[in-house]
Amino acid sequence: MKTQQFYSHGKLLLTGEYLVLDGAKALAIPCKYGQYLEVSPTHDGISTWLSYDHQNKAWLKTEFDLQKVVTYELEGESDVEKRLFQILKEAFQLNSEGFTQNYNFKTHLEFPKDWGLGTSSTLIANLAKWAKVNPYDLLSKTFGGSGYDIACADSKTALTYQIDNQIPKIEEAKIPEHLKAFIYFVHLEQKQNSRDAISNYKAVKPKDLKGLISEVNSITEKFQKVKTLEEAEDLISQHEALLSKVLQVEPIKTRLFSDFKGGIKSLGAWGGDFIMVLSRSNPSEYFTNKGFKTILNFQEMSL
Repeated sequence: MKTQQFYSHGKLLLTGEYLVLDGAKALAIPCKYGQYLEVSPTHDGISTWLSYDHQNKAWLKTEFDLQKVVTYELEGESDVEKRLFQILKEAFQLNSEGFTQNYNFKTHLEFPKDWGLGTSSTLIANLAKWAKVNPYDLLSKTFGGSGYDIACADSKTALTYQIDNQIPKIEEAKIPEHLKAFIYFVHLEQKQNSRDAISNYKAVKPKDLKGLISEVNSITEKFQKVKTLEEAEDLISQHEALLSKVLQVEPIKTRLFSDFKGGIKSLGAWGGDFIMVLSRSNPSEYFTNKGFKTILNFQEMSL
């Protein structure tokens, strides 16, 4: 068997965070940054796993007998190893066909792990391809979440994502061309734990869920058709106000950037990772002066 290589794109959720879990229509983009997985068979009687970061530095090295992992004889020592073994076990449960021998696994990230673009989701998507299993099933049995990140992994365009009767509904979407020149993504220099954020959301389950979902769906649709920057800014302001009430968290612009002349929206888990900025002029100087140095325009981030 020859060496196999798999690749999945990272992701950003532009609208519908949290409420996508309950059926809201979300707008998402696949990113230019992703993760590779390389798998080659070995006859040494042991599997190796090597994970490299975006600077080509190994951040995970481990050896194990794959057969003992999938038969629950090996649990793993570190938290990362335990999580890795869990994914392999669940993949085996979904399809045992590829687990008859040991392998050398290598992963390579194209983005810093703290960016929140999908270190976990790209791994799930890649391993699902290798093991020939449904990636949504593998995600459900491991990290959980809505699955929009899995949809982005192989998408070539922006998309809308909605869970309808527990089935992912994915449609091609378009970000207006004239708007792209005004979109920037700024990293808040801290990583949010998506699983913790989801747990917190579930703990404060909103009362008028139907009404909230309807509002988010409307914003998602309107954002794809905006004709002016001001219209887009108004939509993301509405979205921030809506989610602020749901999460009982102050919007990021009010909290950190109240003097900014433009629109700002949290992305993904509130309080960390990237924010989306709408600005008529390049906002790099403003955010750099505030201590935030990772600033990408739309073309640099989006596939």
